[in-house]
Amino acid sequence: MIKFSQKVCIAISILILASCSTAYYSAMEKVGIHKRDIMVDRVVEAKESQQEAQEQFKSALEEMTALINFDGGELEEQYNVIQEQYEDSKKAADLVSSRIEKIEDVSEALFEEWQEEIEQITSANLKRQSASKLKETQRRYQSLIKSMHKAESKMAPVLSALKDNSLFLKHNLNAKAVGAMQGEMLSIKKDVGVLIKDMNAAIEQSQKFIDLLEK
Repeated sequence: MIKFSQKVCIAISILILASCSTAYYSAMEKVGIHKRDIMVDRVVEAKESQQEAQEQFKSALEEMTALINFDGGELEEQYNVIQEQYEDSKKAADLVSSRIEKIEDVSEALFEEWQEEIEQITSANLKRQSASKLKETQRRYQSLIKSMHKAESKMAPVLSALKDNSLFLKHNLNAKAVGAMQGEMLSIKKDVGVLIKDMNAAIEQSQKFIDLLEK
């Protein structure tokens, strides 16, 4: 049996000429990868990117804390570390957003196809069961995507604070500047704490949704 990863590799060659989602899904279908498979794969990827983002934001907070406790040395080196943490956090946040968008794209195609196929079922009993399954999946999906967007929205204030402090430090490479940043730390810690809490909720919702689709 061809593994999922192998099927993806086969599909890549087909996708060279594909320029939109419809062509992509059609090409994947031809090698046995259905929209449900793609949905599961994308939710898994989004879950992983959120876990990676959590770790990155934690790392950024640790470096900011280290800066506040700065007790001598080269401030410019510390600025470079903070700037790098901001850039890595921005990349992590962008990846989370990108993967959420991909989930939304495939969900629209999946649910539309599902509904069309239900209409083709002639057995009233089977049609009712399939419609019930679709409704439940859509309900769980809405909870999932709401949870993901909630966590996603909490990244913006943290990124903004990291950028602000990075730029401030760049313009004021002295101990006085570090002291002025201490007042910002409580807010940053609070925002990171809320972010991690909401991401944990989204990660939990992701796993539940994956379990539902794989039943």
